[in-house]
Amino acid sequence: MTDNNNPWDNDNDDFSWENGISKSKNSVSRRFKIINNGPKLGVGSYVKYSVLVILGLWILSGFYQVQPSEEGVVLRFGKYAYTTDAGLHYHLPAPIEEVIKVNVTQERSINLGSIDSRDYRNNAFTESHMLTGDENIVDINLTVVWKIKDAKDYLFSIRSPDETVSVAAQSVLREIVGQSEMQPIITGDRGKVEDETKEELQRVLDEFKAGIVIVRVKLQKADPPREVVDAFNEVQRAKADMERFKNEAEAYRNEVLPKAKGQAAQIAQDAEAYKAATINKAEGEAKRFASVYAAYKDGKEVTIKKMYLDAMEDVLKKANKVIIDPSQKGNLLPVLLLNSKNTARE
Repeated sequence: MTDNNNPWDNDNDDFSWENGISKSKNSVSRRFKIINNGPKLGVGSYVKYSVLVILGLWILSGFYQVQPSEEGVVLRFGKYAYTTDAGLHYHLPAPIEEVIKVNVTQERSINLGSIDSRDYRNNAFTESHMLTGDENIVDINLTVVWKIKDAKDYLFSIRSPDETVSVAAQSVLREIVGQSEMQPIITGDRGKVEDETKEELQRVLDEFKAGIVIVRVKLQKADPPREVVDAFNEVQRAKADMERFKNEAEAYRNEVLPKAKGQAAQIAQDAEAYKAATINKAEGEAKRFASVYAAYKDGKEVTIKKMYLDAMEDVLKKANKVIIDPSQKGNLLPVLLLNSKNTARE
């Protein structure tokens, strides 16, 4: 009974540290004897428990986490099974199934004709120099930014995505540049080339089922080759001079032509007015002659006398002499002639 008491709680005066320690040792010894006298586990039991633990860990290894920016592609015996979105998922443990996580939001880029592509393909000269539709050579640096649209197609439809995008972009760009003139590409119509390249490159990749979407295409540089840049600049200056002369000629034409057209219109109007006046006068004379002729037919003697008097009036009114009928001499009054010649004669 005393062996079950805690030696540290004993209030007896006969308590000593040696007695307490001795009692504790006896208690521990008794407990170890109980354990050693219990049922014993054999080697088979240890193996069974180990297998169960390993099996549990193997089953638990099927849990996996997919991040919001990823897609999980599950393979069953190496063949595509299904695709999972972001979150916690479970697949049959390896080697039955395995999962490949693909980042579908990360933007990737390749460069054509730049230092990076020289290191990648080692053919920067043939890659950056392209022949235009007007048989000129242009040095182009192009950047293509893309990301994954379909993880399954990206993993299994193409073998080398970067190289595939690079080769396809180079092929499409050469085709578009080959159908364009050099001047617009260099001087500012790059947006059209970029849009056409992006659209055609996306179409090619969709035909390949590459699982890739083109985000943007950017022309970093579009210049004539360094070997002919001086000659090209000289040609551009000549074209600029030609445009300047052409504009000056157009300005002079726009100034002179309206004035000449105005003068021509005025002359035409004057001619029309003269024509109308001449025709009207001729028609009037013809009508007057017709009326005189009609009167002449009605009274020939009177008409002849009137015509004679009118003619004599026209002739004599221009003369300086006055002829007087002698029979009318007494009926005339002397008139002072104001004509200078007649005055001097008097």
